[in-house]
Amino acid sequence: MMPFSDEEIYTAVQNNLHKVSAYVSSHGGNIHLLGVKDAIIYIELGGTCGGCSMSLMTTKMVVRRELRELIHPELDVINVDGTPENELPEDCYMEKVEHVSEVKKEGLMDKVKKLF
Repeated sequence: MMPFSDEEIYTAVQNNLHKVSAYVSSHGGNIHLLGVKDAIIYIELGGTCGGCSMSLMTTKMVVRRELRELIHPELDVINVDGTPENELPEDCYMEKVEHVSEVKKEGLMDKVKKLF
C-alpha cells in the first residue's frame, strides 16, 4: 500500500523530473508529466524519444528506476504513447490549469474612454 496520495506523488515527481530527464535530454527528448493514479505515473516522452523504438526501455530502465530511487520503490511509470494499453485514465490526478475567462476584461483605456 502506497503511503502517499496521488497529489503528493504528482508534486514529488514534478519537483524531481529535472533530475530524471537528463538522460532523455541527452538524446534530444523530453518528458512531460501527465498525471498520477494509484501510484502509477503517466508521462509522455517527446522530442526524438517520442516515437523511438527504445521508449519502453527508457521508461522502465531510466525514468521508473530513478523515480523509484528518488520517491518510493513501489512507483510505476507508463509512457502514454497512443496505444490502448497505455492510455491516460480520465480520473487521474493532474495539475489543474486555470483557464482565462473568454469575457474581455475592461482595461484602463476602456475606462478612460467612458469619461469622454
